[in-house]
Amino acid sequence: MEKRAFIAVGLSIAVFYLFSMLFGPDKQKVTPVAPQTVSSPANSPVTLGQQPPLLQNTATVTGQTLPTNAPQKEISVETDLYTALFSSRGASLKSLTLKNYREENSPKSKKVTLGNDSDPNIFSFSTRGAGFNLPDNTDFMVEADKITIEKGKTRQLTFNYISGQGYTVRKIYTFSSGAYGITLETQVINNSAAPLVGAVQNVMTYPAEPKVKDNRFDTAGAFLFSDNSLQTDKIKDVATASKRYDKSVQWFGFADKYFMNAILAEKNSIASVELKKNSAGFFESVVSSPQFTINPGQSATTSSRLFVGPKDLDILKAQGNSLERSLDLGWFTVIAKPLLYSLKFFYGYVGNYGVAIIIITIILKAFFFPLTHKSYKSMKGMQKIQPEMTKLREKFKDDRDAMNKAVMELYREHKVNPMGGCLPMVVQIPVFFALYKSLMFSIELRHAPFYLWVTDLADKDPYYVTPVIMGITMFVQQKMTPSNMEPMQQKMMLALPVVFTFMFLSFPSGLVLYWLVNNVLTIGQQMYINKLVKD
Repeated sequence: MEKRAFIAVGLSIAVFYLFSMLFGPDKQKVTPVAPQTVSSPANSPVTLGQQPPLLQNTATVTGQTLPTNAPQKEISVETDLYTALFSSRGASLKSLTLKNYREENSPKSKKVTLGNDSDPNIFSFSTRGAGFNLPDNTDFMVEADKITIEKGKTRQLTFNYISGQGYTVRKIYTFSSGAYGITLETQVINNSAAPLVGAVQNVMTYPAEPKVKDNRFDTAGAFLFSDNSLQTDKIKDVATASKRYDKSVQWFGFADKYFMNAILAEKNSIASVELKKNSAGFFESVVSSPQFTINPGQSATTSSRLFVGPKDLDILKAQGNSLERSLDLGWFTVIAKPLLYSLKFFYGYVGNYGVAIIIITIILKAFFFPLTHKSYKSMKGMQKIQPEMTKLREKFKDDRDAMNKAVMELYREHKVNPMGGCLPMVVQIPVFFALYKSLMFSIELRHAPFYLWVTDLADKDPYYVTPVIMGITMFVQQKMTPSNMEPMQQKMMLALPVVFTFMFLSFPSGLVLYWLVNNVLTIGQQMYINKLVKD
């Protein structure tokens, strides 16, 4: 719906300016990389070292593989921002509930829970071994039942798996209060008499088709930042064949419009990411570390960072690795992000995103005032010479070259530019589209109230009051705008406010608010310019 609306807005604006010009007076590929053997802990994403004493002792005492079909144990992790539920099966994250976000705009609505709709057989960040026998759903040992992270504190959750085949795997999650980021260290210890060669893989899944039909999932899919560019994939892209990325992968994640779960590389700790549709019909990714060789009595540690939380621009940027690039704001991102930062800046002072939108609209209108003034002045000038243009067309109707020459002379005499009414406005189109993206995909506007009946700036006006008023102001604005079109063409253009009104009925009220305020300011601007430019 949003994509169609976006195209409709662009086409409508294009039609408007096309009429003005035509009927005016003159009318990856991804290259596989060979696995690397890590030998130097100083420059390697996999750190090699001596076997940790604790695990060495444990391995000696236990000396057997835990059954993979053992009942899973669940561990709760409580912070000020979320409640996470981990599972001993794959030492994985089963679900994470965000305390500051709800599914619906109601204090009684349930809080947003991420991960609960993934493949029930594979939880997020479940670990498997490549090159050594650590299968899916391996049950890890864990002592904790519940961990609470107090304000200003940091705590760890440790999982252990001791194999009867001579190796041990330890996963250590580190949590901090006031942060969505989670540090993950995976240690592999070689207790055998032979070298161990392999890699650690973390598996993530995502629903092919979200169970809830909501615009939050319109942009849902796989996102990956590789070789300094953003790659996006839908389930249809891997329905028949898998995709593999292995060139400078900075992060990988599954995300919808507002929320994301991702794994970030720590010192090039992601060697490759393979995407596919698994047998259960879910989107599945396998994130692999570089290949390592562990000598007897040695260990290897792979470090990475996890993020499960909201796609807030500031929060994403704080994670590093250019994770903020996951917030794709379209072709005009270079304009959209400063606008979004400005929106958050003014909200910090006024405490209302609707008021912040109005402030930004006023600033943009003031910034473009010189261009708009020049545009209307040019249109007024063209309107004044219209009778003379008609006489010239009649006089030189059989000699087009002579008519064009006479018309250009008339332009020079009255110091008008036929393109002056269009070009200044065309310059503003990228700003409009950038603001459109900023308001449409900003989680800050989600469930953010304005005043009276507008209680969610990311949702449509429930009573359609603002779209109707917007249509009326657009009609008034168009009636006040100087026009050189034929009467029939003017009538066709007057239909645009009706088209825009129906189109904006389903638009987020924050975007409608911007357009409405912009129309009101334009009407005032036209009244002022009409006084300056006398007939």
